[in-house]
Amino acid sequence: MARKLRIWYTGAIYHVMCRGNRKKDIFLDSEDYQVYLKIVKKVKEELDFDIYSYCLMTNHVHLAIGTKDDDIGNIMKKINMLYSIYFNRKYDLIGHLFQGRYRSELIQEDKYILEVSRYIHLNPLRANMVTNAQDYKWSSYSTYLGLSKEKIINTERILSYFGEINARKSYKVFIDNGIR
Repeated sequence: MARKLRIWYTGAIYHVMCRGNRKKDIFLDSEDYQVYLKIVKKVKEELDFDIYSYCLMTNHVHLAIGTKDDDIGNIMKKINMLYSIYFNRKYDLIGHLFQGRYRSELIQEDKYILEVSRYIHLNPLRANMVTNAQDYKWSSYSTYLGLSKEKIINTERILSYFGEINARKSYKVFIDNGIR
């Protein structure tokens, strides 16, 4: 049976999820997380797109991606292929790293991009990996709070919904309200 075609157009935004095959870990040490982010940065330089938020969990990844001239399929194929090659070489493995192709949901409303960003940033907290979402090292949340600088994240779009004055603080309140 043929796979359902994904809707794509210039400017489309997606919530993308990639899970390890058989729910196995896809990140085994800090270097793996770092390499994944370097791969995203490299692919971002080759295929122009925006990353609005991300969270790298031990056995899956969440990304909010805004496309430009390349469709989401090309972007994710390249990211997942390069990371799979790295991972399999490092750990002397063969076969699929990811469980099928990535999942994606088209984000068509401003309200939904905010909810996706909150969901992504609260993922480690809800998984009881940290007691404060900003403490999770492999998420873009600390960039939104201004606690770290990162070159792959575009915070402008999401922070613009919170006005120019105290946007970061307002975003934190928005995230904290999602905990309750």
